[in-house]
Amino acid sequence: MTESRTVDLVVVNAGTSDPSSSRMLGDRIARKTAEFVTSGETQARVHVVELRALASEIASAIVSGIPGEKLQDAIDLLARADGVVLTTPVYKAGVSGLFKSFVDVLDNDLLIAKPVALAATAGTARHALVPDDQMRPLMAYMRALAVPTSVFAAPEDWGAPELSARIERVAGELAALVTAGVHESIRERSWGSYQHTFGSNAAAPDGDGIDLDTDMMRLAAGGGAT
Repeated sequence: MTESRTVDLVVVNAGTSDPSSSRMLGDRIARKTAEFVTSGETQARVHVVELRALASEIASAIVSGIPGEKLQDAIDLLARADGVVLTTPVYKAGVSGLFKSFVDVLDNDLLIAKPVALAATAGTARHALVPDDQMRPLMAYMRALAVPTSVFAAPEDWGAPELSARIERVAGELAALVTAGVHESIRERSWGSYQHTFGSNAAAPDGDGIDLDTDMMRLAAGGGAT
């Protein structure tokens, strides 16, 4: 008998308006990804992290280094996610400060090899390269696995069939990575070769955490060397 599986997809929306065009774009990508992922044995759940509701906690965490309760819940949700859709409006020809600030408070281990789709919205098509020019290098620094296709939407794009086709393509790429289990495979093979942050929110693969049974760790804990 085949064991059932639930895939968790998380939309991180940096839009601040209500309704938010960034949120609408993220929802469309997540819904299409869920359609591709869902099969007889696999179900998909979509979660949404609204950064505007976390703005004060994000600002506080940047200063103090300590996330508030709601921000920590969002971080934990990302840590458990099988795939992530990141969406941001374009402000001043770049990603929003809220989006960048949220990434700044994440520890560097959190998104290692995590499949990520990149999307942005703006009032003009002149900013169409923002997902690839700014979001993709940022996710490369976070060691996330960004899918090849990104999505951008200006006002004139919403009714165009080309946008739907691009959403379908990026969703197909995200679904392929999620269902293949690439994230866990890479983590299991390479976790030990990464430089990690102490107290990271990202759990190490089984058997690949910190070795507590060493002379150094025993001395640090107040014990003695063997």
